[in-house]
Amino acid sequence: MDKPPLLIAWHSRTGASEAMARAASDGAGHSALLRPVDAVEAEQMLAARGYLFVGPENLAALSGAMKEMFDRLYYPMLGEIEGRAYATIIAAGSDGEGAQRQLDRIATGWRLRRVSDPMIVNFDAQTKDAILAPKKVGEDVLHRCRELGAALAEGLKLNLF
Repeated sequence: MDKPPLLIAWHSRTGASEAMARAASDGAGHSALLRPVDAVEAEQMLAARGYLFVGPENLAALSGAMKEMFDRLYYPMLGEIEGRAYATIIAAGSDGEGAQRQLDRIATGWRLRRVSDPMIVNFDAQTKDAILAPKKVGEDVLHRCRELGAALAEGLKLNLF
C-alpha cells in the first residue's frame, strides 16, 4: 500500500493525547500515517481516506495547535474530502464536550462522516498542578485506542466507510 488510508493527527501538551494517538497508530499498523498537527499537510489530508483526530481540551475548547491545523487546512480542503470517515479522541480535564463539539462542527463543514462514537478520556485534572502535570494513560485506555485504530484501518481497507 503506497499511501496509508488513515491519517492520525494529534496534539499533546502533557503526553496523554500523544500516547493515545500512538496506541491508535499501533492498532492500525501500516494503514496509518501518524502526524503531529503542525506537520499535517494538505497532500496528506487528500491522500487519506479517513481521519482520527486526537487532542486535548484546553479551556473548554480544542487546543490552539489543533485549531490552527484546522484553520490552516479548512479552506484548501473544502469540497475536496467530503464523505470521508473520521473519529476522535479527546483528552479532557473534566468533560471534553466543548472540544468535541468544536471538532464536530469543523468536520460537519468538511462534510466528513463520523464512523465511531467520540472517545473522551477524562483525566480529572482540576488544579493547576494536575492540569500541567505529565499524564499517565492507563493500559485500559491505550487498549481502547489500539482497538479504535485497528477498527478504523480495517473499515477503510474493506471500504465499509
